[in-house]
Amino acid sequence: MTATLRFMLDQLVAPTDPDLETASRELATALIDRAPSGCEVAGIAPAGSPAVEIAGLAEVRRSPLARRELAGALQLGVASGIGGGMIHSPTLFAPLVKHDRVHDHDQTVVTIWDLGPWEAPGEYPKASVAWQKAMLKRAVKHADAVVVPTHAMAVRLAEIAKLGERIRVIAGAAPEGFAVPRDDVGRRRELDLPEGFVLLSGHHGESLGAGLAAVARSGVDLPVVVIGAAEGEEPTIADQASAAGIPERSLHVRGALSGADRAAVFAGAVAFVVADQRFGLPWRVLEALALGVPVVAASSPVNDEVIVDGGAVVDADPEALGAALADALGTTAAATRLGVLAADRGRAFSWLGAADRVWQLHAEL
Repeated sequence: MTATLRFMLDQLVAPTDPDLETASRELATALIDRAPSGCEVAGIAPAGSPAVEIAGLAEVRRSPLARRELAGALQLGVASGIGGGMIHSPTLFAPLVKHDRVHDHDQTVVTIWDLGPWEAPGEYPKASVAWQKAMLKRAVKHADAVVVPTHAMAVRLAEIAKLGERIRVIAGAAPEGFAVPRDDVGRRRELDLPEGFVLLSGHHGESLGAGLAAVARSGVDLPVVVIGAAEGEEPTIADQASAAGIPERSLHVRGALSGADRAAVFAGAVAFVVADQRFGLPWRVLEALALGVPVVAASSPVNDEVIVDGGAVVDADPEALGAALADALGTTAAATRLGVLAADRGRAFSWLGAADRVWQLHAEL
């Protein structure tokens, strides 16, 4: 008899976030690759969504509802024809309804990658925050396990929701095969970027402002590149940089980039500066580690856990970050050492390893 793990595919057919889309695809592919003997992976998708191109996927069951309507139904506790069986969701988008794990062998496991909607709700759309909070309440009632990517997030989630021992930690990773493309120089030219720059990532806000201030206070005379800016944020980020003391001619702001373009940008960076301290998996940090880019980061429960000794993790203030950046780039040997440490730490994360732990989790349930 074949045991089927039913995987929620909503982020692959109607993505709401590029990182969630990548994580969903990477985990689904890895689960198929690492499926134990006698097990298979099938998909669950909203009605009317495009076909899912994942090799080895056994089948795709369609909900009677399109994604928007399905999201509303799930929030109200309506399974909409997709409940039952062994279900794994890479987000909170899942049929969190009453089920019998003991007699019917039904399981529902969901994932939370970012606690931002609870920690900093003002930075997210109100409708999204309300939906996330409602789905977590349903998870408290009906999820057999809730996966988070770090132990620090597990501790914080336990303070937010009464989940007891149902919280499990399974880390994400950079995309499998994430590497510098052969045409990296050409890609940076197309993006109109210089060579040899300090890299930051994120939307405008307090953390990005602190990162820019750190670069300015480091005394490092290099261009500064910011990736991941939301559309229309360039003027605000330019104002932040100017306020920090970074000349306009030195700043280059770019929006969301493809994986290959991000890898090309990382390849041109001499260091990656991280001032963000939020409780969410730092996807760009994982990518920097995977490529062996020197990382200088503000200390936080998540950054400390993810980076460990793979970078320079210092007090979370611009002065300390700036001094660490100056030290990291002070000599070729120092920069090379940090790059080696980053690459070593990056090997600790893989989607295949995550898939093994997901299969183990469902076996234990």
